[in-house]
Amino acid sequence: MDFTLEVIPLPVSDIDRARDFYRDKVGFHVDIDQEVMPGMRIVQLTPPGSGCSIALGDSIWDMAQGQTKPEPGSYQGLQLCVADIKAARAELVERGLEISEPVQYAPDDGATFMYFKDPDGNGWSIQEYRRRATEPLHQVVRDSADRRR
Repeated sequence: MDFTLEVIPLPVSDIDRARDFYRDKVGFHVDIDQEVMPGMRIVQLTPPGSGCSIALGDSIWDMAQGQTKPEPGSYQGLQLCVADIKAARAELVERGLEISEPVQYAPDDGATFMYFKDPDGNGWSIQEYRRRATEPLHQVVRDSADRRR
């Protein structure tokens, strides 16, 4: 049985502001922006090329038994991966995102990062994983699934 991580609920204080930030500054695609049941609006956004989305909504945590809503801005360490960090940074800066310069912690592939925060303070990193240029994640996942069969 495969268990895929596909949606991460993200605590924000203003759904419209967060939607606009992730869409306009970070370049995520808006998949859903609707009231899915009375009093429950969900905005789901997906980074380009990703199989995992973020979900914004005030009532998301009300549906899950035993869970309480985290404070807006309390999520840290969310991570995106790109094949070319310099090109990604140039695109994001052009969109108006305030983002750090890339920091290379070691010469190895996967050891260069840059950082940004959303309007609530949720912290993100972007990791350069050059191998993704020739081995896209969807291909790696498919090949792995084929080997298990």
